Amino acid sequence: MQQLDAGSVQVLTSLKSSTAQTIGEPKIVARDVSVYYGEKQALFDVDVNVPRNSVMAFIGPSGCGKSTFLRCINRMNDTIPIARVEGKIAIDGQDIDDPELDVVELRARVGMVFQKPNPFPKSIYENVAYGPRIHGLARNKADLDRIVETSLQRAGLLKEVKDRLQEPGTGLSGGQQQRLCIARAIATSPDIILMDEPCSALDPIATARVEELIDELRQTLTIIIVTHSMQQAARVSQRTAFFHLGVLVEEDETSTIFTNPSDQRTQDYITGRFG
Repeated sequence: MQQLDAGSVQVLTSLKSSTAQTIGEPKIVARDVSVYYGEKQALFDVDVNVPRNSVMAFIGPSGCGKSTFLRCINRMNDTIPIARVEGKIAIDGQDIDDPELDVVELRARVGMVFQKPNPFPKSIYENVAYGPRIHGLARNKADLDRIVETSLQRAGLLKEVKDRLQEPGTGLSGGQQQRLCIARAIATSPDIILMDEPCSALDPIATARVEELIDELRQTLTIIIVTHSMQQAARVSQRTAFFHLGVLVEEDETSTIFTNPSDQRTQDYITGRFG
């Protein structure tokens, strides 16, 4: 766990006070969300609103429920036989457990980027084209070419790979592979991107590129990032939620969480007393 030093807090406070945003209608609303793995309860009665076109960071010690809750939003926990989810999550007012909602379409709307870059063992082009092709988003090859080019451009990768589109995605550097995975996620025109420790396997330069990309994408997307780096949460997010032992302890503007938290557990975590 990385704690914030005094200088980081001072920078954070000045930056966030100058860029504070008015939080409007939420994109995601979660109420009384609990998750069980068999008899073990991993998440307890989570209530949170995630604002649209913003970045929310989930912080907290390992095993505290951050990733478990993240996987609830696109129903990835459905793939775990012993998992049971209770409560309600709505996106744009629609219950994601509505029987009429196609889970495949939900996961196209809610993209996910994982901790380690995981490009498909295909060409760079095919990595990005895969989602739009299976979801029928392109009428012809020209449409698909445009989607691939636009997605790579938005992911800040097009200039680096435009002459290598038929080469394997696995041949890229780690940072490039993660941006390729982001391009793959945004190729299906999602509303939401979930990022589970997307920079933990990257060097500082690649991390900075991904963070710049996150800031650009939030102009049109709602992004949730799970991170163990509190400096990263401070840099990229407008709001932060602190989880501990499966409980959402508090959620507020990022500057408030890091400089004036309301719960002693948050204060103790941020100052490095546990974690």
